[in-house]
Amino acid sequence: MLPLDKVQNLIKRHGEIEKKLSSGDLKKNEFAELSKEYSDLNNIIQSANNYLNYEKEIEDLYKIINDSKAEKEIKELAVNETENIKKNYYISEKNIKLFLLPKDSADSKNAIIEIRAGTGGLEASLFASDLYKMYEKVSQKKSWEIEIISISKSDAGGLKEIIALIKGKNIYSSLKYESGVHRVQRVPDTETQGRVHTSAATVAVLPEAEELDIRLDEKDIRIDVFRSSGPGGQSVNTTDSAVRITHIPTGLVVSQQDEKSQIRNKEKGLKILRSRIYDFERQKVDQERSMDRKSKIGTGDRSERIRTYNFPQGRVTDHRINLTLHKLEEFMEGEIFDEMIENLNLQAQEDELKKITS
Repeated sequence: MLPLDKVQNLIKRHGEIEKKLSSGDLKKNEFAELSKEYSDLNNIIQSANNYLNYEKEIEDLYKIINDSKAEKEIKELAVNETENIKKNYYISEKNIKLFLLPKDSADSKNAIIEIRAGTGGLEASLFASDLYKMYEKVSQKKSWEIEIISISKSDAGGLKEIIALIKGKNIYSSLKYESGVHRVQRVPDTETQGRVHTSAATVAVLPEAEELDIRLDEKDIRIDVFRSSGPGGQSVNTTDSAVRITHIPTGLVVSQQDEKSQIRNKEKGLKILRSRIYDFERQKVDQERSMDRKSKIGTGDRSERIRTYNFPQGRVTDHRINLTLHKLEEFMEGEIFDEMIENLNLQAQEDELKKITS
């Protein structure tokens, strides 16, 4: 059960904000913040009232049901109403619990996604390319904007590494559970015996950090410049335009050489670095909060195997929630990506709800 004072505080807070908003004596920023909070509370206020009124309403109905003088039809109505109120009570309770869950401030941010070929040589780089194409198709379907920050290609059209910025509404909340090791099982084009090979790629999803989120002090960063290495011919840069940025306090290093301009490479490098520092600090806080309590999903552990893509059997399995979808082709086309994400979000909510009630 939920503590009654928490539910009462929601109603009290709703009333307080209503008075402040109607007073007309607020600064523009304060008005905007309170309006957002009021709107959020509006969505839960009915559930809060249902929850608080439950005991009284049930007590009144039981009096009718147990009244020997009450008519049969009235008693039947009371029994039906009791069932409806109980159902609404459990729905209201879950709604309030979900509302009280700690909000992830990064959920509304854009995301930087980093995909790297792992074990498996050339086949791993081809799979890394397939993963990027999948996220690209998901982005197109959702009208998200995707911008490549850095790319390193392998032979045969694969990718050694790609870093991209995805912009839109609540991007990080949609992609944050993609971080980890993605394993593929399939017969490579170069395999003459038809044997299934296993290879992997790692995905890291970071919330895009703005300058307001992470302020980089000049004394904390070291910037080295060097000549870009290219595939040859006109692509080779003859100036020292590539940059390597080191964040001294954390030891995080970012290299950027995609652009011909040193300034543009520095801008892109700092964007990636801010997001990595922001993610580093978030991970540190999460670990301190959880202590020895590790959530089933959402750890962001880059070394954790999270999903297997089995092409011979046409299935994709997420190991964190034991969910298997026998629609691998549709998944790679971005068609049923939401089904996986919704299940991951539901499991994450259930894990958090257990923490509130335990």
